Amino acid sequence: MNNPQENNTKVDLALTSNAVQQVKNLLSRDKLQDHGLRVAVSDGGCSGFSYKLSFEKERRPDDTVLEWDGLKVYVDPSSALYLKGTVIDFVSGIYGGGFKFTNPNATGTCGCGTSFSA
Repeated sequence: MNNPQENNTKVDLALTSNAVQQVKNLLSRDKLQDHGLRVAVSDGGCSGFSYKLSFEKERRPDDTVLEWDGLKVYVDPSSALYLKGTVIDFVSGIYGGGFKFTNPNATGTCGCGTSFSA
């Protein structure tokens, strides 16, 4: 894993090199090289909360901005509470690939892999 360079308050989130490379590939494919990745947690999903990944051109006023190998990652303060210690990886498999969240705060998860309870 690469170490992030932080621009704001401490957010304990990590992306593996596989995840960083996959995000860069998606940004390039969609011609969004000047965008960053937003990592958020929202109400909903099978287990109560769900992870949200999206591309955004600019940070919001109270975002923390992390950076891995030139990739900017935006995290809002309320999501940061649920993401503490989370590692995001990209895994490939026989039926395709996807982003995998390993969150030590999750007390339960759903089979979909994007929903959790805390």
